[in-house]
Amino acid sequence: MKRIAIDMDEVIADVIPRFLDLYEQEFGIRLQPEQYLGKKIYQLNGANHIRKFLFDKGFFADLPVILDSQEVIQELMEQYEVFITTAAMEFRASLEDKYDWLQQHFPFIHWKNFVFCGDKSVIRADYMIDDHAFNLHTFEGKGLLYTAAHNIHETAFTRVNNWQEVRTFFQQEQHIDDKI
Repeated sequence: MKRIAIDMDEVIADVIPRFLDLYEQEFGIRLQPEQYLGKKIYQLNGANHIRKFLFDKGFFADLPVILDSQEVIQELMEQYEVFITTAAMEFRASLEDKYDWLQQHFPFIHWKNFVFCGDKSVIRADYMIDDHAFNLHTFEGKGLLYTAAHNIHETAFTRVNNWQEVRTFFQQEQHIDDKI
């Protein structure tokens, strides 16, 4: 079976609502998407200190699930070996939160298929779905850039805007493989 490596944050776990809440608490303003296009919310002027919350226990514990990710990943697992690959090592407190979150929202993925790493260049798979182009630049397989506000101007990779597009991409890949 071919392998798919799937990132967590901003691919299956939605961190944006958490950052929007933190920004609003700090500045009294609810940001609109056009205000942070092309960057992370904590990269906005005066908001860099918001990034420190990533180090807090519980930050990753109860994030919303990205729409359709559960259903599509479950379907993909019928034809592919799926690994959740997250660069969690920078945020030590995130390890338990992310593990528990995956167990809760993706119980059909075996814990042996969770990869908590620091540098994704060590990942060996046929495909990687990630919101960070720098992870895809070092990846040796086919990289799919999952659309996020911060990567909107990136053009170097095949872009998928949602999980329905991920489904369509892999259906087309499977159709090609079936012909070979």
